[in-house]
Amino acid sequence: MNKNMNKKLKFSTFSLAAVLLLASCNGTAQQADEKTANQDSTEQTGDFVPMFDANSLSGWEGDSLIWNMHDGVLTGEIKADAEPLKNNTFLIWKGGEVGDFTLKSQFRISADGNSGINYRSERLSDPVFALKGYQADIDGKHNYTGQNYEERKRTTLAYRGQRTEIPNPTAENKGESSGNAWSSLIVTDTVATDSELSAAIKADDWNDIEIVAQGNKLSHFINGQLISEVIDNDLENRMEKGFIGVQVHVGPPMKIEYKDMQIKILK
Repeated sequence: MNKNMNKKLKFSTFSLAAVLLLASCNGTAQQADEKTANQDSTEQTGDFVPMFDANSLSGWEGDSLIWNMHDGVLTGEIKADAEPLKNNTFLIWKGGEVGDFTLKSQFRISADGNSGINYRSERLSDPVFALKGYQADIDGKHNYTGQNYEERKRTTLAYRGQRTEIPNPTAENKGESSGNAWSSLIVTDTVATDSELSAAIKADDWNDIEIVAQGNKLSHFINGQLISEVIDNDLENRMEKGFIGVQVHVGPPMKIEYKDMQIKILK
């Protein structure tokens, strides 16, 4: 082999190696870009976190004689032959105290049922498994489903179809629970008509519920329809964060079921 051919061969080998190295670097960079894009996409679209284990009460705490989980469906039940409840009882999520969030779930309730989803709530030690705070109400006759009822505190803050403001207490108007509603609440608007409220819920079937708590605005939706909204300006009584739980209310035999519960924590 002559010297010129040897030089050409060495140059060709070097050029091929350079091309392969450049292609490898470009491929690595492209993969990194794709990975970053996928991560960004996941962060934007996969931000809801499931709250249930399919076949256990893992991540929750409550009375296992009342609550059970099977095939992704959480059931709270007072059976006809069971001892009547003395106090409302909750299954409490162990994910900690949450402030701003969006929670979505499906529910189905018996005709005599009384339940709800509590949030930004204080956990009590006595009675056991009790919560004190905001609740998206759910009842079998759907007279109250979707209203904002504050358990063990200010009682009703907004009935179905209402947007309300809860003012900060003053010396002249401190507010009190009167007739199972907070006396100082101000109805500022109507968010749904009677016909819209009636059409919003499917009896004896699964319904979607969504709770959006952001700052002092608390919005409850059933099957996509805004049912109630509270602007809570009561600095003395409102809660900025707290526990989440689902309720079985004292009363006759009943059953409440929840499935596909998920949460997006905003703050």
